[in-house]
Amino acid sequence: MKFRPLSGRQRKGQHMSAPAPSTSTTSGTRIVIAGAGPAAQALVSQLDRARFTGSITVLSNRDDTPEALLELAMLPQVSVRFGQPASHIDAANRTVATADGMEFAYDQLVIATGSAPVAAPVKGAAQCLSYSTIDDAARIGEAVSAVARELGRRPLGILVGTGAAAGQAEAVLRARGVRPIRTTARPAAVVPSLSAGAPAASAVIFEDGSSMNGDLVVLAEERVSRDGLAASAGLRTAANGGIVISDDFRTSVPGIWAIGDAAAFDGVRLGLLVAAASAAGACATQLLTAA
Repeated sequence: MKFRPLSGRQRKGQHMSAPAPSTSTTSGTRIVIAGAGPAAQALVSQLDRARFTGSITVLSNRDDTPEALLELAMLPQVSVRFGQPASHIDAANRTVATADGMEFAYDQLVIATGSAPVAAPVKGAAQCLSYSTIDDAARIGEAVSAVARELGRRPLGILVGTGAAAGQAEAVLRARGVRPIRTTARPAAVVPSLSAGAPAASAVIFEDGSSMNGDLVVLAEERVSRDGLAASAGLRTAANGGIVISDDFRTSVPGIWAIGDAAAFDGVRLGLLVAAASAAGACATQLLTAA
């Protein structure tokens, strides 16, 4: 199943997962997933729902061990290698090596290494909302609703960022009734609120000492796809970053696929085009067909 551009409703965080086959005849097929973020987790879940009977090895590039990933590690066909990120792909022999020297053979490889911020985090950024992919829309919507209930009026939002992510974030905020004030100047710090019932952050301070105050702060700063692993293996990458994929998630090298923010379709990070669950569902169907 190929993905199509999402409707406005889907872009606001309502995920439409592609149905995967109810049974699988892929016994013995080895799928290796490089990466362990939301897209990788969604793919494992979709394959499990499809009764995939081969093996799934997840090479985690995460520093944490989220509960959802731990639950997936309990599945009988899944092996999660915590703290063992993929470091080298031998596409000719279909093997992946990790930073500590382990080697894993694959029949199908999925790269889901995500993206990273272009700049170092703004001081206090952990205390405010952030927007980097379509999946963030639902979380921001829930936070906005809580703030509006607390204030009893439409919130005033400070939106920091440029580019496609900031444009999407502004659309999400407006759709939720927020009055956004957008700034392209990068603040020096996000200021936590002093009011007990207010959101965690409601103002920003710039290098010159000036500030902007509102009811909530959303950071939508530029990110770059983590495509170094793919580029070193000879996969085609986009000029502005990201593993180039076709509309069925195939890369330029047979047997290798890419989903999530590591991938780019038509020059745009996939996370800005398709929700993780939607991409995972469609990719799972393709993987089962290929297997």
